[in-house]
Amino acid sequence: MYDVEVLNIRKTYNKGSIVAVDDVSFSVKKGELFGLIGPDGAGKTSLFRVLTTLLLPEKGSAIVNGFDIINDFKSIRKEIGYMPGKFSLYQDLTVEENLNFFATLFNTTLEENYDLIKDIYVQIEPFKDRRAGKLSGGMKQKLALCCALIHRPKILFLDEPTTGVDTVSRKEFWEMLKRLKDLGITILVSTPYMDEATLCERIALIQNGKILSINTPQQIVEQYNENLYAIRSAKMIDLLNELRIFENIKSCNAFGEFMHISFNSDTDEHQQKLISHLTERNHTEIILKKIEPSIEDCFIKLMNT
Repeated sequence: MYDVEVLNIRKTYNKGSIVAVDDVSFSVKKGELFGLIGPDGAGKTSLFRVLTTLLLPEKGSAIVNGFDIINDFKSIRKEIGYMPGKFSLYQDLTVEENLNFFATLFNTTLEENYDLIKDIYVQIEPFKDRRAGKLSGGMKQKLALCCALIHRPKILFLDEPTTGVDTVSRKEFWEMLKRLKDLGITILVSTPYMDEATLCERIALIQNGKILSINTPQQIVEQYNENLYAIRSAKMIDLLNELRIFENIKSCNAFGEFMHISFNSDTDEHQQKLISHLTERNHTEIILKKIEPSIEDCFIKLMNT
């Protein structure tokens, strides 16, 4: 059974000159933690706004919790929780006032649904009298999630919830999502952080409004059908230039302290030829090793296909 079904959704801006979402289709199972992974400008926010009935698509259809996004938008809004990428709560209201306000909108109370948000709220409860605008990034994130959950939604849409948040808060946030999933809530989360993709059950890689691949993180990695290598030397800037003009290099991308490369012809002889070539050009401390691809490697390969 699917909680979200998207069929050929298209959304444009500026009278069609800018295509934000381009013929996108996918389904999300009931109780699934589904990730929409892609860089800024990929179309994630536009797609979420369509699915949460805040924008109308030019083409296509979608069903959310059994309701059509156009004909049944009022019913959908009662059943979903939405946490936009930009902090959008009332910054002049306190933590407690924001929660009570959003609870009132859905004819409920903080006390009635306290058990659902308890694990999150206890972390910000000591600051319940502080204005929302004075909270740290991590605290704002937790408050926004509490407000999105206060009416016990069946489906939760989280648009880039960890952008601009410190590493510890990011880890805590994903732990909270796992607990919410265990309660049976269907969760759709978008993120530009490729490392967060592995925390989802299934992911859709999106770029320029198009879906590149949909699968489990492990299966997407397994579909990477060529050997991948990490290489470095003492002169990394020169190394990048050398690799990009070397005739047998198929792909070359910078990843932290290494370059990730693949060969057109991949043999021990060709690898040694590359090392010899770099040595002749005064590169030292050369390291070349075979590695397992990451989601980011897969994304870059799909993007360039």
